Amino acid sequence: MNDAPDEENRPLRVVVADDQAAVREPLAAVLDLAPDVTVVAAAADGTEVLAALAAGQPVDVVLMDLRMPVLDGIESTRRLTAEHPQVAVVVLTTFADDESIMAALGAGARGYLTKNAGRQDILRAVRAAAAGQSVLDREVQDRLLATARSRSSAEPQPLPADLTRREREVLAAIGRGLPNRAIAEELFVSEATVKTHINNLFAKAGIQDRADAVRRAIAAGLA
Repeated sequence: MNDAPDEENRPLRVVVADDQAAVREPLAAVLDLAPDVTVVAAAADGTEVLAALAAGQPVDVVLMDLRMPVLDGIESTRRLTAEHPQVAVVVLTTFADDESIMAALGAGARGYLTKNAGRQDILRAVRAAAAGQSVLDREVQDRLLATARSRSSAEPQPLPADLTRREREVLAAIGRGLPNRAIAEELFVSEATVKTHINNLFAKAGIQDRADAVRRAIAAGLA
């Protein structure tokens, strides 16, 4: 008889990091109500997050505020992704300026939400991050699109020749800011099929994450 835990069915282990107890504690309590999520720690700053991980606390996702004392969310994300690459970071913050967005994504954050996000949006981002996917708040996605367009060259940058027509369609949809579910509906395929196309597309084109995919779609003239 095998008494080992079923890794596929166990709840996602989440750390909530926010310096304000009035935000941190209710958020942790709400997330803990989801049947597939368990909040294993609540941290007031980045040092507490890193300390929990250094102590051997198993963690899948850290929900990270940006502006925290002692060690802020950007530096915490940078250290965490370097020392614990198996742990995904989703930023949850009130700030949606270009500098904050680019700094967080550059530090390795896999998702970026503003605090206008609802419980279901946050849960969706946590689940996606744990599965290796990126979820960006609509406002954040729009700002990335605007920034990428302003920085893109006049001449489109070609994509790998071996991309299939469907992979190009998926990349174009990502460039327009569509989530996987909307892409699936637009292309009349399943979300699982969309994920397969995205994985193949990212591997062929050397795309790192969804933010990078947006930039590549714009540079290629697809968005």
